[in-house]
Amino acid sequence: MSTTPSRAWPFVVLGIGLLAISFGAVLARYAQAAQIPSLAVAAWRLGLAALVVTPVVGWFCWRHGLASLRLSRRQLGGALVAGLCLAAHFGTWITSLEYTSVASSSALVTTNPLWIGLASFLLFREVPNRHLLAGIGLSLLGSLLIFLSDGQQASAGSQPLLGNGLALVGSWFFSAYLMIGRRLRVGLTLTLYIWLAYGIAALFLFGATAATAQPMAGFSLLGWLALLGMALGPQLVGHTSYNWALKHVSPSFVAVVTLGEPVGCALLAYVFFQETLAPLQSVGFALLLVGIYLAAQSERGAQP
Repeated sequence: MSTTPSRAWPFVVLGIGLLAISFGAVLARYAQAAQIPSLAVAAWRLGLAALVVTPVVGWFCWRHGLASLRLSRRQLGGALVAGLCLAAHFGTWITSLEYTSVASSSALVTTNPLWIGLASFLLFREVPNRHLLAGIGLSLLGSLLIFLSDGQQASAGSQPLLGNGLALVGSWFFSAYLMIGRRLRVGLTLTLYIWLAYGIAALFLFGATAATAQPMAGFSLLGWLALLGMALGPQLVGHTSYNWALKHVSPSFVAVVTLGEPVGCALLAYVFFQETLAPLQSVGFALLLVGIYLAAQSERGAQP
């Protein structure tokens, strides 16, 4: 029997995950067009995803007993911080889509390999290699060009610089979430971890939505469909595909695959919203992707 299908399966799964995640920004835009506040969009994306995972956690608990859900004080604290960082990530990134283009937002929010590399140097004294240094330099230049291009094209009432800044902040919070999650995952199953992280993040976001007196229900059918699509597609199918693939291909390869996210988002934004890239923005977009690629490659030498 040929082994080709089994060898190809991880790449198929990664392709499906990439496509699912690429729809995240488009679905968020449709939800915002249905008059759903950005914080509520983020809250329902994570809340519905956690709700879907709940029966699986319940089954696991039934099989292994309630003791299987017992967490140490350190694990519980880590889960709370991870959930807070994930909530801040989605809250800032989805809000950024109100002010800037899908292409710029998705490109800037996926710069987390750079910030993780910098944090590793500042916190753990891991000396960056030449790939990471080159990646940081190119990405910073690319980000600057995107900011300049969007600032030049700003129309009356639009705030692309604010949107780009929010997307960058979202990337910083996601980097923190990944670094915390890397430690938590040592003692937690994937299902339990995402249930905790998504659920805690959703609670933070629902709290922020309520604190700012924004509506959390009463949306149109189109709005609810967009929220459900975000939970099932980008959140569960997309992120789960990446996590599953890590058992079959190298983390560096998965990191490189994620570079397709801003490209996919930009193509879908052109199809659904007729958003195009300006010349200077295109150059910045390309430099940013090359920079992230080099940063991802720097992880290859750091792996044990």
